[in-house]
Amino acid sequence: MKIKFLLVLVSLFFSLNSCSKEDNDVAETLETPTANAPKDVNDNGFKAKWNYVSNSKSYLLDVSTSENFDTFVANYNAKPVTDLNEVVVGLLGGTQYYYRVRAKTETEISDYSNVISVVTTGSSGIPEDPTFLKVKANKVANPFFVGMAIKASQLTTGSPYDIILKNEFSSISAEYEMKMDQISTASGVYNWSVADKIVAYGNTNGINVHGHALVWHNAVPQWLKNFSGTDAEFALEVKKYITDVVTHYAGKVKSWDVVNEAVDDTDGKMRNTIFLQRMGANYVKDCFQWAKNAANAAGDTKLLLFYNDYATSTNIPKQDKVFSLVDDLKTANVIDGLGFQMHNTYLSPTKAQIETDLNKAVAKGLKIHVSELDIQVNQFNDITTFTNERRLVQKAKYKEMVKIYNALPVANKYALTIWGMRDNESWIPYSTDLNHVGNDWPLLYDSNFAIKSSHTGFLEGLD
Repeated sequence: MKIKFLLVLVSLFFSLNSCSKEDNDVAETLETPTANAPKDVNDNGFKAKWNYVSNSKSYLLDVSTSENFDTFVANYNAKPVTDLNEVVVGLLGGTQYYYRVRAKTETEISDYSNVISVVTTGSSGIPEDPTFLKVKANKVANPFFVGMAIKASQLTTGSPYDIILKNEFSSISAEYEMKMDQISTASGVYNWSVADKIVAYGNTNGINVHGHALVWHNAVPQWLKNFSGTDAEFALEVKKYITDVVTHYAGKVKSWDVVNEAVDDTDGKMRNTIFLQRMGANYVKDCFQWAKNAANAAGDTKLLLFYNDYATSTNIPKQDKVFSLVDDLKTANVIDGLGFQMHNTYLSPTKAQIETDLNKAVAKGLKIHVSELDIQVNQFNDITTFTNERRLVQKAKYKEMVKIYNALPVANKYALTIWGMRDNESWIPYSTDLNHVGNDWPLLYDSNFAIKSSHTGFLEGLD
């Protein structure tokens, strides 16, 4: 009986001991800490903060100028900290930094926390990279045109626009002056003067000219809006216009946006334009066929024909409809490329969304034109001056976009075009279309023609 009693006691001892070890094991398992927004940000540093983790004895703090933490700020690579905050010092003003933490016991280290972004106040004092865009773009493994949207009034010899265009850009697109309502004054009657000046400027200076755009619902001349003939006669007027314009610029304009923004934003259907109403569901294909026929008849067999639209990276029904339209045009063998406008913001689209969108065009064997790139930093009208934080995040987004484009296969590259030169002349600030009631700084040059960090970001995207 005594032996049985002792056996029970021994068994109970080992059982309790085992449970105690299991409890300790659970207790010692470290949770991942949560990093919080910084405090006391100044020109030279900030206070990094994070939440308490049970059972941790200390924390390991990383600080980097790279979101990927492929390099570290000196003395901040897994720096041991025993408190729930650390004053980070010795930094540069006006510079983007990132921090993260891990919890630590004597034997265990947790996973990394979330990453916190912080921009120090003041100015970094580091000058922007003055390298000319097209010079660097021409040195990449698979070069492409670097484009700029322009107005004829900017093309005066010796003007700041002229100097920048000749130094930095290898392609131009007319911002508005080569659209239908600017050229066509009546049936078969054309005012070529302004468009001719743009095309001659490009041809004289060895700059590629991209034609924008033959058909757009917001650029219909009044005489055509009021056209009282039959629908068939209306279609013949559009055909005549496309044929005459493509013929007039044969060999001088190397590519055209044949149709611009034909797909609706809300339901993934065709936009209900005058062209759809009067020419029917196949009007886009008809326009492409007329453009191709005109080029061939003029001996311009190398003319590239593009469809151009916006917001396809985030609006999936619209994206699907655009690619359905493209499939129809490819079956008819009348399209060469797709224009992605990319009027982006510093928050959207994401890198993955852009890559998915562009890769669909790659899979279809299309040339890709990032045709109207600008990046808003004040879409919520929440800042009144161009802050360091927005400056740096805009630089990063330009770098990201250029890096994505530069990684495309050589056969799919055409041009990457910036939609305007100076911030103060962009269409975005105070745009009623965007419901943008405040200022913005979306481009590569400020109001004084000085290059911005976004320009440096473009260059870094080519590395």
